[in-house]
Order: sequence, then C-alpha cells, then structure tokens
Amino acid sequence: MLSKLLAGAAVLALMAVPAMAAEYLGGAVKSTDIGGKMVLTDANDMTLYIFDNDEPGVTNCYDQCAINWPPLIADASATPEGEFTLVDRTDGTKMWAYKGMPLYLWKDDVNPGDVTGDGVGGVWHLAVE
Repeated sequence: MLSKLLAGAAVLALMAVPAMAAEYLGGAVKSTDIGGKMVLTDANDMTLYIFDNDEPGVTNCYDQCAINWPPLIADASATPEGEFTLVDRTDGTKMWAYKGMPLYLWKDDVNPGDVTGDGVGGVWHLAVE
C-alpha cells in the first residue's frame, strides 16, 4: 500500500513540473510544449507559423497576407544565431527565419498557446523545433 502511495506521489510530482521551454535570440523566440509538440513562440509566448508558399530565405507574404500573418520582424542590430537566420523584406526590414523558413504570427491568435492558424488554407503550419 505504501509503495502505491509513493508511486502515485512521484507521478503527481512529475506532472506538477512545468514543461521546459528553451529560449533563443535573447528570449525573442522560445520553444514551448504545446499539445506535445515543441512549438516556436515569440517573446510574448504567441505561436509562430511557417508558410508553404515561402522558400528557404525568401518571404512571399506581403500586403494583405502580412496583415493577416505579421512577420516576426528582427531589430536592425539582429544577427543570425544557430538555426535562426534573417530574411530581407522588400521594405528594407528583416524578419526572423528558422531553418531558412520565415516566421509569422497569426492575427486570430489572441492568447499565448493559441494555435488557430495551424492548417489555415492548407499552407500555414506551426513552426516546430
């Protein structure tokens, strides 16, 4: 009986430990466990996405697309770090990319952990680590 209680207590203790989140780019991008996947999020814990119509190192999301899917803009002083690179936009700004793929937010995600953009139009997907 005591061994079952101890085993149960151990399981509960492990469940109480929050999911580990890795930080990148000085915390500008994080990797957070959302639904069993390590999903990239911005500094505010908002989910990041990739776009099938992009190519590595090239963004194809402008105008209304960029209003619906705001790019993860990099500071002017930003420098690439590991798997995170910079992509030039036609307006002269730079945005972050992961493994070459530009990163975006979704206008309809309201709260941290929202993933309402996953699968939109069959071309938008979670940016997973």
